[in-house]
Amino acid sequence: MKIKLPILTVTSHLWVQWILLGSMLLNTFMVYPNIFHDIPNSLETAMDFMKVASPHTYFPPLGFISWVTGIIAVLFSWRRKNARMWIVLSVLMMFAEGAASVIWEWPRNEIMFIEGAAVHSADVLQQAYNEFIIVHWFRLLCNAAGSIFIFMGFLNVFRQSEPKSEV
Repeated sequence: MKIKLPILTVTSHLWVQWILLGSMLLNTFMVYPNIFHDIPNSLETAMDFMKVASPHTYFPPLGFISWVTGIIAVLFSWRRKNARMWIVLSVLMMFAEGAASVIWEWPRNEIMFIEGAAVHSADVLQQAYNEFIIVHWFRLLCNAAGSIFIFMGFLNVFRQSEPKSEV
């Protein structure tokens, strides 16, 4: 059986997207409530816990892999007109999520986790969290939309890859 590049590349991007979405959901509903429940004390506890690895160790490389697999999926499935729009939309959602992270969240992460209570008052740290979490929900929506879009693209590529049955 010959594996075609469009289905392989779209499946790869779908797989990465679902890992990223699951990770974002885990952060949203399990990690963040523990990190942010008692600012600034919980931030100090979180920084002590995450000395070896943190979300920043994990998400930037995975986000970059999502961009790369998405671009490759677009390139190899460009001729699949029914799937093209879905795949491009997925990649655009991931670029929007990445841009929101770099432009908006990373500076707030620096305030909360690098500088912390040694530099900022509890009010400033709370404000940084309030701004951070609003953009986090935007990022989560971008990720969920991107995951849905690539799944739709996958379905279209898969349907076009199936051998035609003669009836």
